[in-house]
Amino acid sequence: MKIFSAPQIREWDAYTISHEPVSSVGLMERAALACSNWITHSFPLLGKIFYIFCGKGNNGGDGLALARLLLDKHIPVLVYILEFGHKGTEDFQANLERLHKLTKEIHFIQTEELFPHLPENAVIVDALLGSGLNRPLEGLTASLVEFLNKSRLPTIAIDLPSGMRADQPCSKDPMVHATHTLTLGSYKLGLLLPENANASGDVQLLPIGLDSAYEADTYSPYQLTDLAQVKRYFRPRSAFSHKGNFGHALVMAGSEGKMGACVLSSKACLRSGVGLLTCLIPKEFLSIIQVCVPEAMAITDPGQIDPTTYKSFGLGPGLGTDPHALEQLTQVLGIANFPVVLDADALNLLAVNPSLWKSVPPYSILTPHPKEFERLFGKSEDDFAQLQKALEQASDHRCYIILKGHRTFVACPDGSGHFNSTGNAGMATGGSGDVLTGILTGLLAQGYPPQHAAILGVYLHGLSGDLALSVQSMESLLSGDIADSLGAAFQTIAEPQ
Repeated sequence: MKIFSAPQIREWDAYTISHEPVSSVGLMERAALACSNWITHSFPLLGKIFYIFCGKGNNGGDGLALARLLLDKHIPVLVYILEFGHKGTEDFQANLERLHKLTKEIHFIQTEELFPHLPENAVIVDALLGSGLNRPLEGLTASLVEFLNKSRLPTIAIDLPSGMRADQPCSKDPMVHATHTLTLGSYKLGLLLPENANASGDVQLLPIGLDSAYEADTYSPYQLTDLAQVKRYFRPRSAFSHKGNFGHALVMAGSEGKMGACVLSSKACLRSGVGLLTCLIPKEFLSIIQVCVPEAMAITDPGQIDPTTYKSFGLGPGLGTDPHALEQLTQVLGIANFPVVLDADALNLLAVNPSLWKSVPPYSILTPHPKEFERLFGKSEDDFAQLQKALEQASDHRCYIILKGHRTFVACPDGSGHFNSTGNAGMATGGSGDVLTGILTGLLAQGYPPQHAAILGVYLHGLSGDLALSVQSMESLLSGDIADSLGAAFQTIAEPQ
């Protein structure tokens, strides 16, 4: 699913209007109907009064059309319109005329004194400004947003929280803090970034019938990975397969006090479908792997590695950063003639020993969390700048950079960036990244191209975390639960659509 810029979103609307054909006000009606259906089916309505705040643009027109549809369902609605002494857009005016025939509860706000009293049973609907905004809020609009935020009432934003810009940094600017955002037609980049999380709330994508030909024919560097995409990447097994068909992986991980990282990576690698797994670990901890992961083999010296035997290396979880760890990492990278996975301490060693970059095989996969990314590539001014930096570094180093987070981002050397759509806050727990490393290493060993392995691996990791919630809570979720749920995740993507 492509993620378009604000100008492209306007073009997509116009393309749909001209090619269906459907009128502009008709497309607005679709948007309002999608919002109305979500509210009536997914939001608690008993005893609630909806206060819909509208600007005079098309986002405000969506709000007016929504007010009419809610009134048709006998849901109490009051409408407040920001008034600056000029007419609204043509579609806004058309919907205002329709709404006047249904209710007298239409109020105009010209000063702060006209801000309404909001009772405890009020639900705020933010239809002030949409994805066309390109500058910070100011004056009466900014004051109204501050007033709405201070109410701490449930707030539903239509398309984008007012004040948030679709594809520009704005976290320091005033914006509505929504509890729910009903984004129309497609995701906006701003809704996928951590810096806007407090304003976005729970984001719901509502299809409004935009013409699919525009999406197919229009380039965007950003995409949101969905189930249809990973189904195309997934390779079902042949009935005549044997373990030799699925590769031999090596996981180099673990040190004193951190052998759990090796165990988690190893179990996840095996659960991802690899044919054979060998763990390179300190000799004194050999028994831990032999007992905890009996399906894996183990070696204790990089000199024992025959690179022709292996299809992938996963390097770094719990490895440590002492001189011995650096020596081992240098030695293993020196014999790798295929893409590898670098995580955790391997990344920390790379950050302080940049000469190692010359030994990182092309199209390797790096899996930093934000702090590790910062150590590797320096600080970024904001999340938008960080995305751009990830894409630039992926291109410069010919590697895949998986920037981990709620919407984990895969930066590819071809300039494309892929946000993940699976996962939950319960996965913010120690060892979750070790599990991801194991999955990626296993997929590479099976012959998945690095880009497919990165995107599919991140999706499976998040999906496993989601499926684990069927028996766990977000608070109780452990990294081992994620690895244990990989079977259910593979079953999900293997099911025919």
